[in-house]
Amino acid sequence: MTDSGDNTANPPAAPEKPVGAALISAKVKLLPDSPGVYRMYAADGELLYVGKARSLKKRVSNYAKPGGHSNRIARMIASTAQMEFITTATETDALLLEANLIKRLKPRYNVLMRDDKSFPYILLTGDHPFPQVLKHRGARTRSGDYYGPFASAGAVTATLNALQKAFLLRSCSDSVFESRTRPCLLFQIKRCSAPCTGEIGEEGYARLVAEARDFLKGRSRKTQRELVTLMDEAAAELDFERAAIYRDRIRALTQIQQHQGINPQTVAEADVFAAWTEGGQTCVQVFFFRAGQNWGNRAYFPRHDKELPTEDVLDAFLAQFYEDRPPPRMVLLSHDVPGRALLAEALTIRAGRKVAVGVPRRGEKRELVDHALTNAREALGRRLAESSTQRKLLEGVAEVFDLDAPPRRIEVYDNSHISGTKPVGGMIVAGPEGFMKNQYRKFNIRGEDVEPGDDYAMMREVLTRRFTRLLKESEENKADENAWPDLILIDGGAGQLKVALDVLAELGIENVTAVGVAKGPERDAGRERFFMAGKPGFMLEPRNPVLYYLQRLRDEAHRYAIGSHRARRSKAIGANPLDEIPGIGPGRKRALLQHFGSARAVSRAGLADLEAVEGISEKVARAVYDHFHGNPDSAS
Repeated sequence: MTDSGDNTANPPAAPEKPVGAALISAKVKLLPDSPGVYRMYAADGELLYVGKARSLKKRVSNYAKPGGHSNRIARMIASTAQMEFITTATETDALLLEANLIKRLKPRYNVLMRDDKSFPYILLTGDHPFPQVLKHRGARTRSGDYYGPFASAGAVTATLNALQKAFLLRSCSDSVFESRTRPCLLFQIKRCSAPCTGEIGEEGYARLVAEARDFLKGRSRKTQRELVTLMDEAAAELDFERAAIYRDRIRALTQIQQHQGINPQTVAEADVFAAWTEGGQTCVQVFFFRAGQNWGNRAYFPRHDKELPTEDVLDAFLAQFYEDRPPPRMVLLSHDVPGRALLAEALTIRAGRKVAVGVPRRGEKRELVDHALTNAREALGRRLAESSTQRKLLEGVAEVFDLDAPPRRIEVYDNSHISGTKPVGGMIVAGPEGFMKNQYRKFNIRGEDVEPGDDYAMMREVLTRRFTRLLKESEENKADENAWPDLILIDGGAGQLKVALDVLAELGIENVTAVGVAKGPERDAGRERFFMAGKPGFMLEPRNPVLYYLQRLRDEAHRYAIGSHRARRSKAIGANPLDEIPGIGPGRKRALLQHFGSARAVSRAGLADLEAVEGISEKVARAVYDHFHGNPDSAS
């Protein structure tokens, strides 16, 4: 008989932690009836969803209900193993925090605004007596007036060129400005008034700056009328040369207005958003209107679940869009999104002035929205057509290389160096949506056992570093589910392929197909040979679309590797050998260079000469001497 009271041999199993709706029900009991943000996590720690709520208790309790959820929400609830909560003072604060977390953490089930580029602005500097006009991206750390955003660098450049013609403002840097002794070419071709050499005084230049500010703030008609008056006065005084200058400036202003496309009469400052959904994808088209002019547009294709209605996609997109951008005075929408009033309140608080968010029904504002909607529909149509073509190409790649399915992620590797110096490895990534440039990686070859020019050793180091890190991230649940490639292409023949296969075998990786791509005779495109494990080398038909696609991948990897190598060489050219010596900071480096004149002279100096430099101790002098004369151990 067994004593049922003795559990020392078989202790009772710990109760399983609740998951899904059971977990959520337990959390709801402890939640306050106040605004906040909640996060839902899977068992492996992956962030599934970030949401906001006017009442955390009421909002989260909806997830605990047994039914009535879409397939997407039901999957998310079933996967939830942990939740975290943050209470906020207002629902507006919750909206702003939610947008920040979504953009930073990129949860799987949220709508994600995929955009890694900042918008360019025009900056009219305010830290110099003669302000400079230039293109600006990034943080607004420099004093001055910022005008924008512009949809692209091209839109800024076109406007800057016209501004130079119309207002003759300088574009040179302050250092160039101070060093000029005679006017530059821009003065000769009437694109600058040359304040650097006194061709125009501070008062006259200030008038040009004021005119440019008026124009960029939407008062272009006033500026144009003033220029016409000045031109007429100059002509009446028979000063035809001055009249011609005003005439050219008027033409430049007219040119700007003509090239803006749609220039609304009743909308001075607004962002126009239009969303179009088709085939499970959504395009959000954004038009920027500032100073009564169209400053360009940009199309976005946010990542979202196919079941989400267009209004919900646009609603989630808007909060993320303005998370790090200043809002205009008016936001016009194609759809009445659920959080429109809350968004208007949040943008008003952020801007420090009223921001109107509306869905126009008639008039010029509706025409602007309809125009944006047409562009959204056409952009999505083009993307779907490209996706269809891309899908067929990937199906062809799978057929050529005997893959089980079209590859979701292709990684292509290439190396670049000149006679073995400053070697760099490059990795580019492609998939169903084309090149994934935010996934590109460069590898500065640093292995001590790599002989200069040894391409095999370089490739071994690159692949070993890449897949060792990927294995580690996977073990720590830090790697994205799509981070593993289905196919890797190696720029090279059978030898390079063998290196790749050896690395994969050593790391125990079996589910990645490796292919070597060797250039044809005399590097003739179209005669490439492909090498795979256990197969003889083969070629594709010269006009095969898959061959053209593979060539594009190989060429992109080559371009990226060469660009990375050039950047490394340029950085090395500007490097100072004194920076490599421990204990030599900016002050000591300056003292050595001022004493000897150059780093080369420092490297040739004797120990006594180094010790004679003011601010350089005997220990530091010894370290410098040993560094250049091959005695690295003596300093210790």
